[in-house]
Amino acid sequence: MVRPVGVPQRKMTYWNIKGSVPDSANEQVRVPNVIALVGLPARGKTYISHKLCRYLNWIGIKTKAFNVGEYRRAACNLEEQGEFEFFSPHNDKGNKIREECARLAIEDMGRYLDSKEGEVAILDATNTTRDRRKMLVDYCREMQHDPPFRVFFVESVCDDPDIINSNITEVKINSPDYKGIMSEEAAKEDFLKRIEMYKMQYEPIDEECDEDLSYIKVINAGKSFYVHNVNGHVQSRVVYFLMNIHLLPRSIYLTRHGESEYNQIGRLGGDSPLSQNGLKYAGKLQEYFEKEKIGELRIWSSQKIRAAQTASTMAHLAAHVEYWKVLDEIDAGICEGLSYEDFESRYPKQFAERDKDKYHYRYPSGESYEDLVARLEPVIMELERQSNVLVVSHQAVLRCILAYFTNQRRDDLPYLKVPLHTVIKLTPKAYSCQVEMFKFNIDAVNTYREKPATDGNPKTEE
Repeated sequence: MVRPVGVPQRKMTYWNIKGSVPDSANEQVRVPNVIALVGLPARGKTYISHKLCRYLNWIGIKTKAFNVGEYRRAACNLEEQGEFEFFSPHNDKGNKIREECARLAIEDMGRYLDSKEGEVAILDATNTTRDRRKMLVDYCREMQHDPPFRVFFVESVCDDPDIINSNITEVKINSPDYKGIMSEEAAKEDFLKRIEMYKMQYEPIDEECDEDLSYIKVINAGKSFYVHNVNGHVQSRVVYFLMNIHLLPRSIYLTRHGESEYNQIGRLGGDSPLSQNGLKYAGKLQEYFEKEKIGELRIWSSQKIRAAQTASTMAHLAAHVEYWKVLDEIDAGICEGLSYEDFESRYPKQFAERDKDKYHYRYPSGESYEDLVARLEPVIMELERQSNVLVVSHQAVLRCILAYFTNQRRDDLPYLKVPLHTVIKLTPKAYSCQVEMFKFNIDAVNTYREKPATDGNPKTEE
């Protein structure tokens, strides 16, 4: 039997609970966390670092990544130091520079957490030796930190030549170490030699020798995992996230429902059907996806009438069509069915508070954008697991999803532009996300409301 092409399921998930005991009664629960990457070059460590940083910030845990490679590039010129020879364990000068760069990154990380500027720091480095990892753990446990930091290692282990070659070709050729300095072929040859230098000193995290550490091993880009001594909420969230991401090429399509009758008269929320313009858009959307010919397309729709009407026209094009309540529009509470003019005249204080902080503002008996992000986290996890997906939903919901994939600040999230009768195509890349917008030539009202300026006058977001 030939199985359909798609995202492969995880073959094995192994949880080692040895030593995973409840936190001591005299240990603080809310403490800063350091997430330290471990592994040879071309194992996807920086990819993991970028994804983790974006996810933790999106769910409200302030996080910053510290890439030791950037410190090294600022400290020396590889052309002068001899490219791959610089990374040899026998190169005393290279070792000294790399140790100093690691120390500087770790100290900056410490200042970031000690100042309470953030809650999580990600140390993006190879950390291939047991001595380097011990140095990091000792630093994080020093009493000068109040409280001391928790350390969680994420080791990326990979012996799949296809994954390694893909990482080398797609990512390292564009590295600042090589771009514009040598040809792609020469860069690849030099980088392979660099990997061999690291292999000479690599000491993987060991089940027995490193029994006291907290860590996850991500094996062959997520085909299997080994998890040990998870300690606290942040580490649990990190494990949850890492077990749901994949590297396979795919696209995510976002679109609002077609224009609704409530859209035409400027009313919030509700459950009105599509207008005539909205019905035209649903038809054109069907034509668009017929031409795209996307294999294994899944369609996820809100359960609101206007979204279901839009999605139903494409049911024959999809492997699966699912209607999720979690994709319903933000709940406007007592303001459902009001126009913005009604909202302002009836509840002037509430209206002003929303303008001051739209992300945290919660409609009376309704939701805030912050609530919406929490509601949508399972959707994000499923989007990370799947191949090609079309999401048919609403303005606020799609703003939250778009903000996640494009790494937007919370203050900017409620003002992202997600116009009617537009398809937004997201193509996740190693360190970013390509965004393409396809506007259909069908009339629709403009439901975008400008971000108020601090002087009280509307601020144009163009």
